[in-house]
Amino acid sequence: MPTIAIRVKPGASRTAVGGSHAGPYGPALIVAVGARPVDGQATEAALRALAGALRLRPSALRLKAGAASRDKLVELPSGHDAAIAALMDPAR
Repeated sequence: MPTIAIRVKPGASRTAVGGSHAGPYGPALIVAVGARPVDGQATEAALRALAGALRLRPSALRLKAGAASRDKLVELPSGHDAAIAALMDPAR
């Protein structure tokens, strides 16, 4: 399964998926969520937001690394490379 690096921005005024951040796992997709980073709430919200942006069920995604970090590595099903590239495009 392919993986994508994401950078979670908790406490945002609105949920948004898009943009790029140079993270420890390489270029990361930015996922802003309103949830606070308490008891994994921001992580769960970020996975739901990412799934929605990719038109997947949240259960199709699996957190591979970074449960307690803003930088995370997420496994997703094959065939979503173009959608991810479009989300990371700064001109978007």
